Amino acid sequence: MKVVIKKELPFLDHVTQKSGQLINLCFQCQKCASGCPIAEQADYSPNQILRLIQMGLRGQVLNSSVIWLCSGCETCGARCPNGIKLSEVFDTLKEMCIKEGINKQKKIQAFNQTFLSSVEVNGRVQELTMMAEYKLKTANLADLLLDIGLGWKMFSKGKLAFPTGSKKANNLAQELFVKTRD
Repeated sequence: MKVVIKKELPFLDHVTQKSGQLINLCFQCQKCASGCPIAEQADYSPNQILRLIQMGLRGQVLNSSVIWLCSGCETCGARCPNGIKLSEVFDTLKEMCIKEGINKQKKIQAFNQTFLSSVEVNGRVQELTMMAEYKLKTANLADLLLDIGLGWKMFSKGKLAFPTGSKKANNLAQELFVKTRD
């Protein structure tokens, strides 16, 4: 019987491989951070996260708030002289956090999962059902109906609609989710 020992890749190599981004090309020019709309609210700037990955500081990276606060606006990737797309890196880090049960930003992670679930089930985001599910996952009883007035105003002005969706869009979304799962 042959024994196979699976050796885990170093953190930098693992993130590089999973994200498809050449993180070791970052030379800390800080162009990504200078345009980042959430850099001031986060514990690390985008370039600092890349440096922490380069240094192999897995714990600090996976416990960072910036990977969950990132909106995926791609400003950092557009500014990077080496073409590093940080949103791809952050998506990889989010996946790692979920797999490892690291949950520092519970409400942000719950929103992310609820959003993706809505797309997977409906083929697109269904705002009403998505927000109801998110509220049920994250709110205590007192907060549950806090936004009902705002929701009604949006609904009455046609900004929110009852769930609809085509079977074709639903099937395409489900196929994409199946293809991307490990």
